Amino acid sequence: MRSLKYYSATSWEDAVDALTKHENSQVIAGGSDLLGWVKDDLHGPGAPRAEVLVDIRTIPDTSYINFDASSGLKLGALTNLTTIEESSVVQQNYPGLALAAGAPASPSIRNTGTLGGNLLQRPRCWYLRGREFPCYKKGGDFCFAVTGENEYHAILEGELCYIVHPSDAAPALVALNAVANVATPNGMKQVPFDEFFIGPRINVLKETVLEHNELLTEVAVPQPAPGTKSTFLKVTQRNVYDFAIVSVAVAAQIENGTWVDGRVVLGGVAPTPHRSKAAEEVLKGQKITEAVASEAGRRSMLNARPMTNNAYKVDIAQNLIREAVMSLMA
Repeated sequence: MRSLKYYSATSWEDAVDALTKHENSQVIAGGSDLLGWVKDDLHGPGAPRAEVLVDIRTIPDTSYINFDASSGLKLGALTNLTTIEESSVVQQNYPGLALAAGAPASPSIRNTGTLGGNLLQRPRCWYLRGREFPCYKKGGDFCFAVTGENEYHAILEGELCYIVHPSDAAPALVALNAVANVATPNGMKQVPFDEFFIGPRINVLKETVLEHNELLTEVAVPQPAPGTKSTFLKVTQRNVYDFAIVSVAVAAQIENGTWVDGRVVLGGVAPTPHRSKAAEEVLKGQKITEAVASEAGRRSMLNARPMTNNAYKVDIAQNLIREAVMSLMA
């Protein structure tokens, strides 16, 4: 692996300054995703070659779980996934998030992988991660998945680039109406996770709204309304150490078996966590039955545009939504 310069940040402001000064710099924390990019020397306009690593693990007080019954949950961006998964506060108040935090990779990786890293990891597309493929995300003019191997690619929202978002935590946070706290050169700002992730239609080179010198510092999750339940389900090819073929996060306020309000968010099917408002419209105000849950799943896929090898994802997504919705009735 080639040599790199290394900088230990002492504060979020210091890290932002370092990123601003060094154009070809990258942030490192757990390093689960970044080190693979550096080792494989992947680069292009959407993935510049890192020359300086800015370490944010050296910033104090970046790993924490704080909960207040009135204001909700605050998670430091460097909190590892195992800590979130095993937190009694998260399990009791946000069970869907606890399940999502326990879903990625293996226990050893969840022990070091951070919440921020899971949310900001780059797509797993083998064309993006293969040096011989000058795809859109690396500044090229073609998506090789269109004519190539595409069994794991997008069935919704695909345009130009058919990657799927790899994060398990992201659908859960969108379902819970969470907000990202972000450090910028002009101070702190808040971005709802509804707006945090962007697809290729907006900017094919990026997956989030963050600029190069902006940093996710904290995730804020509001206190759920009374009667709210949440869950997270994931289908993978292998039982461990695998990314979602399809995942779903559901959070809903349930009263006497009726879906008052809630969100249904799919992972593994689109370039961003896909909120299925079509499914939500079916469920809202309805007594939840197998028939209603199945119809929600069916409606969620009406706009699906499978590629040559991934139509199987449509059935999985429909059934996973039905299963997740019905699990809230238990």
